[in-house]
Amino acid sequence: MMSRIEDVLAPPNAEGTRATILRWCKAVGDPVIKDEPLVELETDKVTVEVPAPVSGTLIEVLKEVDAEVSPDEVLARLRLAGESALPKEMGAPQAALKIDAPQAAVAAGQEPLSPSVRRLLREHSIAAGDINGTGRNGRVTAQDVTRHVSQSQVPRASLPKTAPEPARAPAPAPARDAAGTLVPHTAIRRRVAEHMVRSLADAPHVTTLFEADLTRVLKHRSLHAQSYESQGTRLTLTVYFISACARALRAHPEVNATFTQDAMQLHADVNIGVGTALGTKGLIVPVIHRAQDLSLLDIARRLNTLVESARAGRLAPQDVRGGTFTISNHGVGGSLLAAPIVINQPQVAILGVGKVQRRVCVIEAGGSESIAVRPMCYLTLTIDHRALDAFQANAFLKLVVETLEQWPDTAEPLHD
Repeated sequence: MMSRIEDVLAPPNAEGTRATILRWCKAVGDPVIKDEPLVELETDKVTVEVPAPVSGTLIEVLKEVDAEVSPDEVLARLRLAGESALPKEMGAPQAALKIDAPQAAVAAGQEPLSPSVRRLLREHSIAAGDINGTGRNGRVTAQDVTRHVSQSQVPRASLPKTAPEPARAPAPAPARDAAGTLVPHTAIRRRVAEHMVRSLADAPHVTTLFEADLTRVLKHRSLHAQSYESQGTRLTLTVYFISACARALRAHPEVNATFTQDAMQLHADVNIGVGTALGTKGLIVPVIHRAQDLSLLDIARRLNTLVESARAGRLAPQDVRGGTFTISNHGVGGSLLAAPIVINQPQVAILGVGKVQRRVCVIEAGGSESIAVRPMCYLTLTIDHRALDAFQANAFLKLVVETLEQWPDTAEPLHD
């Protein structure tokens, strides 16, 4: 009688995002329960847990840590619970070798080390236990190793701590390596880099620039921020930009679109992605779905939840899928103007929001002009010139600016 074997497959992905094995939660020979996390995959967007499809025993692992995998690719094999092992499965060396010692250590409650981290530890003769890991569950990352080396000023050729230092003449202080420090790319950084290069290669980027007076927005925020706080959410300026864009995208559906060689797909729903920086790890774009149906409070709640989840590494796959338009609020870092901002393909446009700065302006009131100091910010719209022209881009951005500059004092904006 043959033993029943179940394949563990990489999850499908409609957007074609590639994934990398981050860690195995089980070692070969371990029992597993159906729906228990078996392996973690890291994409350019999120970390995804792949659950065990059945209860049984892990008998073979086909992909090691840091290996790239494609949707529906076989990652491992399970023998169903209650099935007898075939003679060839018993102690099969090829199965046992599929997970190396650092991965098998997961069963003992230790986090596995990636090949790049193990290489850096060997080069600098450092034990992983001497470093406080900042990765998931305390995992030691390449950045942790390089930071430890820099702080300790450990020379590259230093001996292991367990070996006595041989007697020698006093040497000058170690010189900094002229080549600098090699910091391996994370999976997110690699995917973002590939995506950016492809976007610039495929789409001719053109940017239009407007300036917005946020006097009324800031007045509204001062009136209602405390009320939002009492309901457990923050009323940030990005919330207003999302709401204004949702209105403008409904009025100009050609901007709320994706481009293909044969046609433009105009989307019924306004799904706005917001670029969120993850420090040195890269950038991720969580999506606020159906923004056209959300109140200002709903947008604030959703944005706060997504940003917190992104920075904690808890985004689900659906949180980053289906975007039809993107906002990059680079002004939070002090930038006044950034152009062009790379379009999140296959979308056709991206809004850039600069820092709010008090500037001297000429304003018209009562048929006369006067000089005043106003809170101003630059707004850019970078478009895919294959899909949009300047006329459409300017009309869209003009409506965004008008919506912001005419913001009512009421808790919710006036809807068309």
